[in-house]
Amino acid sequence: MSNEKIRVGVIGAGGNTTKLHIPGLLAQDGVEIMSVANRTAASGQRVADEFDIPRVAADWQEIIEDPEIDAVCIGTWPYMHAPMTIAALEHGKHVMCEARMALNADEGHDMLAASRRAPRLVAQIVPAPHTLAFDRTIIEMIGAGYIGDLITLDARIAQGDFPNPGSSITWRQDRDLSGNNIMSMGIWYEAMMRWIGPMATVFAAGQAVVPHRVDETGRRVAMAIPDHLDIMGTMEQGGQIRFNVSTVLGHAPAAVDVCLFGTEGTLRLLQSGSDPMTLYAGKRGDDGLSAVDIDAAKKGGWRVEEEFINAIRGLEPISHTDFTTAVKYMQWTDAVTESLRTGQSVSLL
Repeated sequence: MSNEKIRVGVIGAGGNTTKLHIPGLLAQDGVEIMSVANRTAASGQRVADEFDIPRVAADWQEIIEDPEIDAVCIGTWPYMHAPMTIAALEHGKHVMCEARMALNADEGHDMLAASRRAPRLVAQIVPAPHTLAFDRTIIEMIGAGYIGDLITLDARIAQGDFPNPGSSITWRQDRDLSGNNIMSMGIWYEAMMRWIGPMATVFAAGQAVVPHRVDETGRRVAMAIPDHLDIMGTMEQGGQIRFNVSTVLGHAPAAVDVCLFGTEGTLRLLQSGSDPMTLYAGKRGDDGLSAVDIDAAKKGGWRVEEEFINAIRGLEPISHTDFTTAVKYMQWTDAVTESLRTGQSVSLL
């Protein structure tokens, strides 16, 4: 399809899809979005009107079964990712699916198996974007021995404020819709895997600081997904990890504070207040940490839709994120959930 028009159908047109995926796809030469299916016909029509999409599908199956569509962009919540992805691949369509991959690792394995049965089709999970500008620099510094051997990765991700029991219930707090995914832990683990590989063992402790909320019907609903979570364990490459994710910490000193401590040096990725995210580094014998000047040639960025279309045309492989990598973070997600339920350490080896 190197010179042919690529015709795309969009299933689920929420925030990320309308902000990033649809504009990103339309920016690629020779790409046409043919149809959109959303939760309601009215919301689908609003998206179609905004982006001049010619058709609004009655349901997602209509897009999957449309012989004129070559590829689908799936922007729904995780509970529909597996059935839609598998159906699309079985109908000969390339797939770009929103993160997180699925409800759990079993569904992720089913998606991976479907992609392997259709090796000529491109299958991509939308990647964790937060660290793209820094990933290559961090990987190269670690690979060149800057930190020596990893002692520990110490990370705190604080996205929120003091607990607010009156806040609305979102899909992220509904296990039926989000599965074993908890807050933003998956996207950060995906980024960490790029730098230092996967964990070998997982121990997790968490709590729902806000134990219940009232839904739109006035019904009181118990919160089964933690809003404060601590994860500890060991890394396959050696070293340990301590990883905290929370949406209920008031006056947290930083939204992002990730330190990689090694035998010879330290790296720190920090974002405080309205300051941009910055990478700091220091070696043994230095006075302290200094900001790292990221080489423009090594500074990554958002090019998900471009990579997807290029992969369909055979111009480059999927690097962010292929299904094999996505299954690894889903296995880890399941391990976190199992540890929360059992109170025991879980091995990933």
